[in-house]
Amino acid sequence: MVDATADAGMDAVQRRLMFEDECILVDENDCVVGHDTKYNCHLMEKIESENLLHRAFSVFLFNSKYELLLQQRSATKVTFPLVWTNTCCSHPLYRESELIEENALGARNAAQRKLLDELGIPAEDVPVDEFIPLGRMLYKAPSDGKWGEHELDYLLFIVRDVKVNPNPDEVADVKYVNRDHLKELLRKADAGEEDLKLSPWFRLVVDNFLFKWWDHVEQGTLHEAADMKTIHKLT
Repeated sequence: MVDATADAGMDAVQRRLMFEDECILVDENDCVVGHDTKYNCHLMEKIESENLLHRAFSVFLFNSKYELLLQQRSATKVTFPLVWTNTCCSHPLYRESELIEENALGARNAAQRKLLDELGIPAEDVPVDEFIPLGRMLYKAPSDGKWGEHELDYLLFIVRDVKVNPNPDEVADVKYVNRDHLKELLRKADAGEEDLKLSPWFRLVVDNFLFKWWDHVEQGTLHEAADMKTIHKLT
């Protein structure tokens, strides 16, 4: 049992989420094997010694101009602070509505919840049925010496014009990008310019899937790109 008074330097909001949120533990075939706190699931010591793997989701939200909404994670985030990433990245929780596996409904319910929490996007702007699950990937990424990620990540795409009101506890900045803008961000990150950093999971999606899936976004054929049977192991 981790002492909740530990990590006194941690932001109060992030500490509460770390100890109150129960992530869904899965094996490498995405079968549920239990649950544990967000805190334990992100400790590299636990990840390495117990091979803790938890279910996650990553939302890629495009507007009607087919621009992708990116967020910069807040400075108080425990893992990957001030890193630019896709629209929203978080975890389904160990609760009935977010454990539903049929058509990835649990992950889609969680995505709707977190888009409101992080970006202030009302649920009516992002109906659960509008999320299209395109695939799953498994990856591991250390954040610093103590924290990291080991996730089986559901990749959810949605095309909607939305109202955005970012929560400063979660998000430092937002921007919409087209393909060329994103390629310039990639160039700057690779060159170490402007201290710009991208999250490892976002970079994996960019390098393996994003631009070919963007074609389907523009053509209205996202369902044709979906492959939820394969788990892409990108660690």
